[in-house]
Amino acid sequence: MKAIALLPAAGSGSRMNSPRPKQYLDLNGRPLIWHTLLALHAVPELARIVVVLSAGDEWWETFDWSGFARLTVLRCGGDSRAESVKNGLDALRAAGEAQDEWVLVHDAARPCLAPELVSGMIGELGYHPVGGILAVPVADTLKLAGEGQSIARTHPRDGLWQAQTPQMFRLGMLADCLGQGMGPDITDEASALEKAGHTPQLVMGSPWNLKVTYPQDLQLASLILAAHAERNR
Repeated sequence: MKAIALLPAAGSGSRMNSPRPKQYLDLNGRPLIWHTLLALHAVPELARIVVVLSAGDEWWETFDWSGFARLTVLRCGGDSRAESVKNGLDALRAAGEAQDEWVLVHDAARPCLAPELVSGMIGELGYHPVGGILAVPVADTLKLAGEGQSIARTHPRDGLWQAQTPQMFRLGMLADCLGQGMGPDITDEASALEKAGHTPQLVMGSPWNLKVTYPQDLQLASLILAAHAERNR
């Protein structure tokens, strides 16, 4: 079975405190997003990898992407992640992609993704009526903050999972659910499906599937990638 990967990469990564957008920050001598693309290109079930950039992105062309044969670039990013995903899906629809095509939306800032996790996810969800997401059970004790960052109470962690990406849904279903409303409650693709009454599946991910959000995450990502390279040597 073949599928499409879609990477929304139109954001600025403001929490990184850098003038350079997060996806282009240096990670082991390459832009961060390069490592993400490398991982996705190692997944044989992905027929295409589609990157959604902002129309005014001036960084993309300064790097060499010639090694990625299945790459498509769309300059239709929106003001939010959800808008960028929706615009990318609409562009795929307009280009003739089937409504029932599986699309795996992945964070450009998750460069440590293991390709075998994606292949396993595609195999597990290929006949699911809705689709699902990579996720890991919450391991830490959770505290609800009160006034002045005091602890209001401890939140039970039983049954709680931390969402990751990729998140895998049918093109038409995901586009329609996002089109029904992209408010602050839509923090990932699964939340749009849930809001529309669907029940996505949880697929076991990996704690190494780190999302680079803060400056210190770059160092951790560097160590994880080095460990992956050593393991595959």
